[in-house]
Amino acid sequence: MSEKGQTDKVTVNIDGKDVDVPTGITMIEAAEIAGKEVPHYCYHPKLSISGNCRMCLVEMGMPMRDRATGEPVMDDDGKQKIGWMPKPAIACNSKVSPGLHIKTDTDLVKDCRNGIMEFLLVNHPLDCPICDQAGECRLQEFATDYGRGFSRFIEEKNVKPKRTVLGPRVILDDERCILCSRCIRFMDEVADDPVLGFTERGSYSTLTCFPGKNLDSNYSLNTVDICPVGALTSRDFRFKMRVWFLKSVKSICTESSAGANTEVWQREGKIYRITPRRNDAVNDTWMTDSGRALYKQVEAENRLVQPKVNGGSASATEAVSAASKILKESDKIAVVASTHSSVEEQHFLSKLVRGKKAKVHAVAHLGEEDGLLLSADRTPNTRGAFITGLISELPSADLSALGSQIDAGEVDTVLAVHEDLAAVGLSDEQIDKVKLIQIATVSTPSAEKAAVLIPSLTVFERSGSFVNQQFRLQKFHAVVPGPAGLLSDLQVFASLAALTAGGVSESVRLKDAWDSLSSEIEELQGLQFRTIPDEGLAVPPGNFANIPFPEKKSLKFDSREFVREAMGVSEAS
Repeated sequence: MSEKGQTDKVTVNIDGKDVDVPTGITMIEAAEIAGKEVPHYCYHPKLSISGNCRMCLVEMGMPMRDRATGEPVMDDDGKQKIGWMPKPAIACNSKVSPGLHIKTDTDLVKDCRNGIMEFLLVNHPLDCPICDQAGECRLQEFATDYGRGFSRFIEEKNVKPKRTVLGPRVILDDERCILCSRCIRFMDEVADDPVLGFTERGSYSTLTCFPGKNLDSNYSLNTVDICPVGALTSRDFRFKMRVWFLKSVKSICTESSAGANTEVWQREGKIYRITPRRNDAVNDTWMTDSGRALYKQVEAENRLVQPKVNGGSASATEAVSAASKILKESDKIAVVASTHSSVEEQHFLSKLVRGKKAKVHAVAHLGEEDGLLLSADRTPNTRGAFITGLISELPSADLSALGSQIDAGEVDTVLAVHEDLAAVGLSDEQIDKVKLIQIATVSTPSAEKAAVLIPSLTVFERSGSFVNQQFRLQKFHAVVPGPAGLLSDLQVFASLAALTAGGVSESVRLKDAWDSLSSEIEELQGLQFRTIPDEGLAVPPGNFANIPFPEKKSLKFDSREFVREAMGVSEAS
């Protein structure tokens, strides 16, 4: 890196054009910068180089110099001659250097690719129509783009095992495996759980688990993501939907404060799977297996879809009006806030809190951190709650403090957001003493006791932003529509804040929320939802950086240098 933080560059020639590329990268990365596709299977930008598929062969050469004098050797046109290597080189493990010349589309390169594809397809089954990988299969795509288009193989194919269960979430169709070793390297290098390996030799080589081991890591489904063919498949997604029917929406995993970037895949209002989205500053290209199952809350059996007032059915607007009336009539209000709420939702809830001078409580949801992408804080937006001013101290283990306030007569009305009060420290007697306004997505014992019940949308049915443990502001988008007639939490909180202050309820959009956020909160000044990049934006932590948050380990993929630079913080600090 230079003094100005810019990456040093070298000039290489790719297919006759000079291109400036960062020093130290490989030829395959340089070709990508130049807009040239170099087909590959074993190479992955986040794994070590194995160089075993040989699909990325290219021609390479260097400017020639006289061995005796060191002077450049020139051709008849006055240009320095290029000494081409006698055989092609793999682009994945050859670094660039000044003056390097690369050819990616010569007859020799094409013949090499044809030969590699022919070898890979010798024993590969011709079952693309029924393969789960069809539509996103690199073997299928490269066979079309770089293969011969016909086969000379007339012998019997070597049949390997099918439907081999490697673990609780992954199934192997071994006859499709092309031995790229991506899955093995991922489990060794990233998941730090080396359970996979090859056994046998030659065309009988087989992927398997080590004796007495299973592929049961919480990161096992990442091997499915990076498998370039249909060998490894997800037991949850297997044969459920063709990928070309699905549309992906960018989102954020809410499992913990890590804030892994995701893509949520849906068709006609139904979610089928969640996969990781690349963000080098947060999660590289990985995510947890447990985070992939969160979409099932959308169709949970105990999902709430009917607002209620005093046990009777009501519309969402009627429920909000009833809730605002209860809040207006009381000056002994407590709000149980949620760190699952978005920045925008927390902002309007904080307006309600300030307007009614309500006591604020929040419950901590903690678990073991794994040092990868599962942090100790099992909520996505604790830091957002501090930045918006909703909370001023870390969430408590339970609501015993609120219970004491209820018993002392200091609280007679409770607005609970996404928390089951009975499960976090309040007794039935204490709940019965207050007028409870419950906002929730699923039915709980305390929700059944609520004077006003307002069903909520899941994170997949609304848009907003979270601040993860790096103080990185990241946005997510609605994937599917919510149940008919329900209001978003943003609209509910904005309406309650306006109605209890003597105003009128108006429709609130994300733009309205960000007009208010950017003008009232110093850390978010000048921002708008649409201007937040897809990879997120580091916000200044200010005094909040000194709060003893529960996360003790940095994320394995936490780009501290990037975050510090974005925050304007020096390494010494």
